[in-house]
Amino acid sequence: MATMAARIIHISIARDWRDVYAFMADHEKMPLWAAGLSTGLTRDGDEWIAPGPLGNARVRFAPDNDFGVVDHLVTLENGLKVHNALRVVPNGDGAEVMFTLLRQPDMNDEQFAADAAAVEKDLATLKSIMESER
Repeated sequence: MATMAARIIHISIARDWRDVYAFMADHEKMPLWAAGLSTGLTRDGDEWIAPGPLGNARVRFAPDNDFGVVDHLVTLENGLKVHNALRVVPNGDGAEVMFTLLRQPDMNDEQFAADAAAVEKDLATLKSIMESER
């Protein structure tokens, strides 16, 4: 497979990065801020099931770590695997959250832009939640 186009989408959050990571790494809270998982996640062994418009997706998260890595692999019912690189790092007294959006095969410009807009909205929701809980 050829290298896919990528876009790094990030947001600064005025909250200690460890607090942001702890919230993000609680997979049951992801539907609160990640619209693609708005119907919720159900644990199934080492994976989670995420119902969606394309059927049930299986999600495998990076194990808890001290580096702010919240990567996850989403496997759609059709077998397509989507690697989602998601990080939170210290930024002064706050945090920087970064998502690497990869343009999937057969995705046109409009779909890629719509995916980027959805990620930006999710990160803005995360920021709102984290900054209002102070």
